[in-house]
Amino acid sequence: MKVALSIRDHIDRAALVYGQRIGVVDEPDQPAPPLRAVDGGPLTYSALAERSRALGAGLESLGVPQGGRVAMVSQNSARLLTLLFGAPSSGRVAVPINFRLSPVEVAYIVEHCGADVLLVDPELEAALAGVTAPTKLTIGIDTDEILYRHDLEASPWEPDEDATAYINYTSGTTARPKGVEMTHRNEWINAATFGWQAGVSDRDVYLHTLPMFHCNGWGMPFATAAMGATQVVLRKVDGPEILRRVERHGVTLMCGAPAVVSMVLDAAASWDGEVPGRDQVRIVVAGAPPPTSIIERVESELGWEFIQIYGLTETAPLLTMSRGRSEWDDLTPGERARKLVRAGAPALGVRISTDADGELLARSNTVLKSYWNQPDATEAALAGGWFHTGDGGVIDDEHYVTIVDRKKDVIISGGENVSSIEVEDALFAHPSVAEAAVIGVPNDKWGETVKALVVLDPSSDLGRLAEVEPESVQRTLIAHCRELLAHYKCPTSVEVRTELERTATGKLQKYKLRAPYWEGRDRQVN
Repeated sequence: MKVALSIRDHIDRAALVYGQRIGVVDEPDQPAPPLRAVDGGPLTYSALAERSRALGAGLESLGVPQGGRVAMVSQNSARLLTLLFGAPSSGRVAVPINFRLSPVEVAYIVEHCGADVLLVDPELEAALAGVTAPTKLTIGIDTDEILYRHDLEASPWEPDEDATAYINYTSGTTARPKGVEMTHRNEWINAATFGWQAGVSDRDVYLHTLPMFHCNGWGMPFATAAMGATQVVLRKVDGPEILRRVERHGVTLMCGAPAVVSMVLDAAASWDGEVPGRDQVRIVVAGAPPPTSIIERVESELGWEFIQIYGLTETAPLLTMSRGRSEWDDLTPGERARKLVRAGAPALGVRISTDADGELLARSNTVLKSYWNQPDATEAALAGGWFHTGDGGVIDDEHYVTIVDRKKDVIISGGENVSSIEVEDALFAHPSVAEAAVIGVPNDKWGETVKALVVLDPSSDLGRLAEVEPESVQRTLIAHCRELLAHYKCPTSVEVRTELERTATGKLQKYKLRAPYWEGRDRQVN
């Protein structure tokens, strides 16, 4: 017997086995009132399942066919969570969009995926006023009755594990992001593997410190629901607030970028009394490995377990996991940190290799179905029956992966991918910029930040100003970029140069441009 794997499996089990348990504690401080059960009670797993089914019926009443796309731009919220469950469970496709993107970028994604419906967080309503879709709604009490049709039943959908469940747009490794099609099978296997290897159980309380739009929360909302773990929504990441919620809700598990770790450590330094969560919290980190000193501090100062993973939007994301082993119990904290700083060993069902150039290649049941409407990009990414990650890495004698370089021109800042090409294009749009190179430079809080190296037209206004007021030039160019890009993509510093290092063929030698900033450090990404 073969039964199709479906996202519906996770919410159905949650309702069946843990129906009366509090499933979701929504963010209390948000523009829209927190989502509750239909009767006004807490959002148990039965209530979450009911809301998710009603969302499917609501989408159908809005004319969204099975296979139709539903986009949502929102910070973490229970309503976004119902989309992640409700749209795929009714045969529709959820498209969660990064709320940090500019209106131009959001508009591109909505148009590119052909969204039938666009749902917008109230906080973003004004900024995204110019973004259109066949149906556009601001989420909240006023539209809950439209979206959650408890008086209707959605048309039955026969689960198809190879059907597209989500389209997750990359942060952009070129000027345009790509829509990553993930199937029900992709997501099911990722959730099962991730949840198992992270030890998720019904005794866990999961805090959403990771944006839900990121690979659908890395699949953790599905794993935690299926196992009956309570999910606590955090709308905006803040170190002291994370500690407060760990204390208030008994949080045991969270995921996030290295920046989250730094925020928690900073908050712990001024926390009044014992830091909550000692010997109970596991924090799963990805995006870029933090320094070993940070890992050591997590385990010694916080008493939390540090787990590192590696993966991409295209792999759902889990490819490798680095978690403490019994063989390491007698190691010093520093020695353990040096073990944990590696990206990790392949997850169950994952095969990792490298090509002649050192690029990491992966085979897994969690690798993307395709890039939406981009067959050439799909063919290139899956050439030879392997997914080409674009990341350089080495595999040691213990079969652990370490990321050593990034072949794609991407900067990872605070867990967000930033295309250096995209930032360079924005800089070149300024009439005074003759040349531009964008690189990632080390930053203790964000891992790395965006730095622009520019050559200005000496006859331009900025060119003449550069010699006497370089800081004014920096402010002008950063402000210029902010008009075109999401703020997290914009340079945090700008340096004016007379020339940029190039090869004989005119290609920028970014490794030489980066080298002075990364001297003495183990890792150079970008």
